[in-house]
Amino acid sequence: MSVISDIDIAEPKRRRWAPGNLIWGLLSFAGGIGLWWLATASGASELPDPWSVLTRMIELGIDGQLWADMYASLRRVLIGFALGALLAVPVGFFMGWYRLARVIIDPWVQFLRVIPPLAIIPLAIVTLGIDEKPKIFVIFLAAFLSAVVSTYQGVVSVDRTYINAARVLGAGDRTIFARVIIPASTPFILVGFRIGLGSAWATVVAAELIAAQSGLGFRMQQAQLYYDLPTIFVSLVAIGVLGLIMDRIVVRAEERLTHWQERV
Repeated sequence: MSVISDIDIAEPKRRRWAPGNLIWGLLSFAGGIGLWWLATASGASELPDPWSVLTRMIELGIDGQLWADMYASLRRVLIGFALGALLAVPVGFFMGWYRLARVIIDPWVQFLRVIPPLAIIPLAIVTLGIDEKPKIFVIFLAAFLSAVVSTYQGVVSVDRTYINAARVLGAGDRTIFARVIIPASTPFILVGFRIGLGSAWATVVAAELIAAQSGLGFRMQQAQLYYDLPTIFVSLVAIGVLGLIMDRIVVRAEERLTHWQERV
């Protein structure tokens, strides 16, 4: 019998998917589009109307330009985020488990966190060149810093009652780490992943605005030169949709991996 099963007193309720959530989400989306249309139809805003943005999106999709830009940005985000998350989790566990490691590493993490990724991009370009390396590096750094802090916080926030109960039941440090620390830290880690994904998308757009020949950020920069607002909106919508899909994937993973957690 595992330590966690011995510690748990009662099985918490699982959050179940309800069709009403989807309906309310669609209504919220339709309401936002309606407000956007009213703002442009009344002349209160110089923004392009939803129909012109949709028309431009179809044109870019047929031309293949939209798919190429989405692929370029998505590829950079996935590579940078994956590298950052893979390194952040063990480093965060190491910091949370060993006090000396925390004292040594935490000041560097906090120091780098207050430096905007946009400020690191010129340095990355000078040192790593103008190809994909500087873009992926700054995305990696943004994702790593978000995930490592969440992982570390998850470890240090584990209830000492669980650890003490596991020791009473005869568990050693290795068993406690595997059966108590990791499961209890998983919600924090996944929240860090969600924050890291947002940081990764913000960083990739900034990187593509400065030095890129493809990507959604690059396309917005080119559209800005010609005051092509529909194209800018198409890129913004594409970023939002891709980011939302990736966020929902992490949320579903969180629900499956932390089904033991009490939910509202």
